[in-house]
Amino acid sequence: SLVTASCGFGKDFRKGILKKGMCYGDDACFVARHRTADVLGVADGVGGWRDYGVDPSQFSGTLMRTCERLVKEGRFVPSNPVGILTAGYCELLQNKVPLLGSSTACIVVLDRSSHRLHTANLGDSGFLVVRGGEVVHRSDEQQHYFNTPFQLSIAPPEAEGVVLSDSPEAADSTSFDVQLGDIILTATDGLFDNMPDYMILQELKKLKNSNYESIQQTARSIAEQAHELAYDPTYMSPFAQFACDNGLNVRGGKPDDITVLLSIVAEYTD
Repeated sequence: SLVTASCGFGKDFRKGILKKGMCYGDDACFVARHRTADVLGVADGVGGWRDYGVDPSQFSGTLMRTCERLVKEGRFVPSNPVGILTAGYCELLQNKVPLLGSSTACIVVLDRSSHRLHTANLGDSGFLVVRGGEVVHRSDEQQHYFNTPFQLSIAPPEAEGVVLSDSPEAADSTSFDVQLGDIILTATDGLFDNMPDYMILQELKKLKNSNYESIQQTARSIAEQAHELAYDPTYMSPFAQFACDNGLNVRGGKPDDITVLLSIVAEYTD
């Protein structure tokens, strides 16, 4: 099973403060388990909706809470994380209360009986699997063009066709076997845009065992470091590097909401 801790920061400095449910700024996440599976998710609400008077955290938060509920009710197949995303999104589309916005999403499922990890990633949130101090699996980032990730959206009628909207089926899916002691880091782009793999791996070396306190401490130190680097104007962040590769002259970190879910594959205990 997975032992998971979470930590994060909203970019408006509500230091590690959670809003209703698991939300850091416009990011949202959930951790749930059902009979045979552990499921986690992160979503990053698209901030541009503020210009239309829409709170971007509403969409990501509602999407994650809906997916969490579907998992707890057992309405999912562990080998099909895209199905969780699709069912959650469809429920939002049929929502009696009108909800506007968009977000990226990443869902990770550990099937405890087959020891396999099944993942679905839409956009630029994502996950790393670390074994023996090395990254053995990672999600692919999905961007339409620079700084514009794939996203699930609900737009007002007058903006349909103008607002980017991808299908949950467009999510990148993978399946692979995991081993005891594997570390799974699931996070929004606020982490990956500010911390390269080697820095994340350095922090993960501090993980001494799979007890919750140790995982929580490491999750916090990773989130704190990313948060600090995000506001360093001279640091050459992965985001700045990527911007330069796209012909933009950018330096510094990228201020953003940061959500980190850190999990270790451990012996199953009820």
